[in-house]
Amino acid sequence: MSVLLMAIFLAVAVFAAITLLIFMAIGDRTPAEVRLSQLQSQRLDASDSDVWESFRVQDLLAVITRPLAPFRDWLRSRDDELAYRLSIAGFRQADAPDTFLSCKMLTPILGVLLATFFGSENFLFLMLLFGVGGFFVPDLYLFYHIGKRKVAINKALPDALDLLVICMEAGLGIDQATLRIAKEIDAVYPELSEELSIIGYEQRAGKPRLDAWRSMSDRVDLDTVRQFVAMLVQTDKLGTPIARALSQFADALRTKRLLLAEEQAAKTTVKLIFPLALFIFPALFVVLLGPGILTAIKILENQ
Repeated sequence: MSVLLMAIFLAVAVFAAITLLIFMAIGDRTPAEVRLSQLQSQRLDASDSDVWESFRVQDLLAVITRPLAPFRDWLRSRDDELAYRLSIAGFRQADAPDTFLSCKMLTPILGVLLATFFGSENFLFLMLLFGVGGFFVPDLYLFYHIGKRKVAINKALPDALDLLVICMEAGLGIDQATLRIAKEIDAVYPELSEELSIIGYEQRAGKPRLDAWRSMSDRVDLDTVRQFVAMLVQTDKLGTPIARALSQFADALRTKRLLLAEEQAAKTTVKLIFPLALFIFPALFVVLLGPGILTAIKILENQ
């Protein structure tokens, strides 16, 4: 029995010694070794993520639509303002037109395939309808995205101008204030933040300030931004205080936004007529007149 206890004790002691040596070998690493191990793990993680980042949907679409490349080039030659419309919507990558045209060529095919699930009756009509409709689906999505981006920028502009006035009254120039605001509103208004950041990049490249703001008005294609740029040009020519002009312009935009909200609220009474007439009034008529009609039917049957 004592020999067995000695063997167990010896095994536990050897295991504890080996564990202690391993812990000391791992725990007593120098700071350089720790940093090298961290860099190695980051490199492995980056190599794993690069595999997925290198895969892009645009490349897959380009490969699928490669046989239709002449037709895609013909569509691009027929639409000179495609790149401009895509830039207004916020798609400013170099391959954005190719991706859009690839989607425009694939959606009719998907529409024809979708028509096959509705039975053999009227298959040709459904195939033609879904094919033509699929051809215009990317255009509808683009118009929707353009309108959504314009609304977001128009909504963000008064708040951004207020921040611009605060920064300029604190002592910053308009260029530094623009870059600061672009960073501050990135989480709330990413569309306007992107446009203001582009202005900063263009000025760093040597473009004059007013030309950079004019480029923004062309990219956004919004009347409010055009008025704002015209106000900047006027204050620069006349030498008036720009902070005061920005404050007044922001107040005017906020008042205009309030009037638009009141106008939308006033239209709700007219818009409620259709759901009332189609859904609520028939239900009320059934509930109120239904028992009386049933009673009258029973009386007539008994007679």
